[in-house]
Amino acid sequence: MSNSERASHAASLAIKDVCAGYGAVQVLRNVSLDVANAQTVALLGTNGNGKSTLMKCIMGMVRPSAGSIIATLDGVDHDLVGMPTEKIVDLGITLVPEGRRLFPRLTVEENLLLGAYRPAARSRIADNLAFCFEAFPRLAERRNQLAGSMSGGEQQMVALARALMTVPKILLIDEPSVGLAPIFVSRTIEKIGELKERYKLTVLMAEQNFNQAIRIADCGHVIVHGHLEFHGRTRAELSDNEMVKKLYLGA
Repeated sequence: MSNSERASHAASLAIKDVCAGYGAVQVLRNVSLDVANAQTVALLGTNGNGKSTLMKCIMGMVRPSAGSIIATLDGVDHDLVGMPTEKIVDLGITLVPEGRRLFPRLTVEENLLLGAYRPAARSRIADNLAFCFEAFPRLAERRNQLAGSMSGGEQQMVALARALMTVPKILLIDEPSVGLAPIFVSRTIEKIGELKERYKLTVLMAEQNFNQAIRIADCGHVIVHGHLEFHGRTRAELSDNEMVKKLYLGA
């Protein structure tokens, strides 16, 4: 698929009044947010506040007890609540999970090929692989290296490239900075921003590193104890908010 073809797919996400949890423990409380086409939205919050649970709800891994999750893809609305995860992936919605979740004893290329399992990607494996190696030249140099022998930053590149092998329309990224040295955090965030701009991806990124996340976010939401406490329509609004200053900026 050419770069122009990748950029032509309109994709957005509308989450409204979502409640979810595990057993008797409620984690999300009436969460509502929108991710517009070709926008990067940051979901900011410290560990244990519900970021990953929301990602799992979008992917069908956790079923909300209330609310709706609608993905609009090329003008068609899809209700994701109750839809199996494999069908959500088939629609073009892909998750880069926290901790990368690679196969350490497989090579870089083998890990990438495992990302090309949905029908739309399976028929274009060679083109998609070339696309990923263009986006991540370092991986092209190390395509035969075992993923488990790479640095944390390089493994994050593999995880992002594996997600791109699915030819996503909506990309969910859960805690990309976790476990990385500061220099790799900066490079990873820069790469996400570069990919979004270059290929017009629609991105929802859960992140606790506020200073890095707002470098590439168009807007953001702060989640506290499963509830969205602040909606920042711009980076400036996020940076100037008193709660954000207290929680993230040491004010």
